[in-house]
Amino acid sequence: MENDPELNGKYLGTISKDFVVVAETLKEASYQVRKRKISEYPIFVFSRTQVPVGSVFLAKEEVALDWHINASYLEDFVNRQLVVEDKVEEFKAAYKDADEFCCLFVVDGEFQNFVFIPYPED
Repeated sequence: MENDPELNGKYLGTISKDFVVVAETLKEASYQVRKRKISEYPIFVFSRTQVPVGSVFLAKEEVALDWHINASYLEDFVNRQLVVEDKVEEFKAAYKDADEFCCLFVVDGEFQNFVFIPYPED
């Protein structure tokens, strides 16, 4: 679950551009998911086309973004078998502090990967 070099080269620029625009909104949503005890592991799905994972959070057309953003969490990923049961502990160990980092699941065609991006400093 390390940040993939392919992700860094091919996607990080465009993801970062959108992330800066929505970072505060994602940070607040992450906080609310944890505060309401929905999950300790919020995940935001960044996809070029709408995907059936999580709930639509920000549609790219509505906010002038390059990526659709859905809100989800670890337990939903387990239910959908995107994270298999025997990898849950590994996922939790790799998950970074949700107050400082945003967990993204990037989907573009066949490419799918997790990445953690730090929230901008205030």
